[in-house]
Amino acid sequence: MKSWFALMTLSMAIAGAQDIKPLVIAHRGASGYLPEHTVAAKAYAYALGADFLEQDLVLSKDGVPVVLHDIHLDTVTDVARSFPERHRPDGRYYALDFTVAELKTLQVTERFNPTTGQPVYPRRFPAGQTIFRISTFEEEIQLIQGLNRSTGRNIGIYPEIKQPRWHLAEGRDLSRAVLPILERYGYKNKTDACWVQCFEVAEVRRWRGELGWKGRLVMLLGGGAKSEDGTDFDYLCSPAGLKELAAIVDGIGPPIGRIISGRTPGERRVTPLARQATELGLVVHPYTIRIDELPKMVATDAELHAALFDEAGVQGVFSDFPDVTIDWLKKAKKR
Repeated sequence: MKSWFALMTLSMAIAGAQDIKPLVIAHRGASGYLPEHTVAAKAYAYALGADFLEQDLVLSKDGVPVVLHDIHLDTVTDVARSFPERHRPDGRYYALDFTVAELKTLQVTERFNPTTGQPVYPRRFPAGQTIFRISTFEEEIQLIQGLNRSTGRNIGIYPEIKQPRWHLAEGRDLSRAVLPILERYGYKNKTDACWVQCFEVAEVRRWRGELGWKGRLVMLLGGGAKSEDGTDFDYLCSPAGLKELAAIVDGIGPPIGRIISGRTPGERRVTPLARQATELGLVVHPYTIRIDELPKMVATDAELHAALFDEAGVQGVFSDFPDVTIDWLKKAKKR
């Protein structure tokens, strides 16, 4: 087998990237250790050495982009206790129905099932301990740029536009709220430390076309055949779909299961997706490394990292545990 360094040199050269070093993207911050998308999780991910910090973005009632993985609040906050009457007919609580001032009063906790109250990841940060709050996108950029100034590093941002079609149906344009913030803080071109990502192909096209985004753009790919907005993920993962994407985006963000498949480690196979994308000049940043929830086709996190970097040749990964990924890459480079 070729060494990791040789594979990365080849794949990054094909992709036309400026750096050989693969990217470690802190998935919602250091979310394996602290509640996702909190200031604490982002600061810790920064300290652990992540290259990019991810921001999932939704709109508040007063039109402010806030950092939250879902359009709903009831899986990561105490909204049901704090505002028991503010749910919609479906029983869910939506960020769009609350002002930033109201969102700031909520306590953020480790992700849990709103029906049972049980944590999704039982071994992670215990619920109800210390106080965490929701941040606006602008506040998070200020944190990262402030740390960049005080440390001399240049850690980037990796914002995701969450459910833009749903926002538009609600009469709100999430993308038009996000774009001026990016520009105001100096994220405009492909040389800037920013990747914008989205699961909806129509919105990705809109960013490159109607909105005139000149920076780096990633098409996120789901594990299912199609999404609710009509995006055909199976087609986009085909050679024809990838060729179409290569004219619009700079990379793809597929789930790990689209890069490596198999029900057991003995059955593990590398799919052609990463190779085909790289040959078209696209970088591949799969999601998500979770050492407490490993896919069935690997037995250890080291095996998972090796499958993605050594076998598939991806150029970066989203990781809940950025320190574990960084440590593996350091050891791999010495091989």
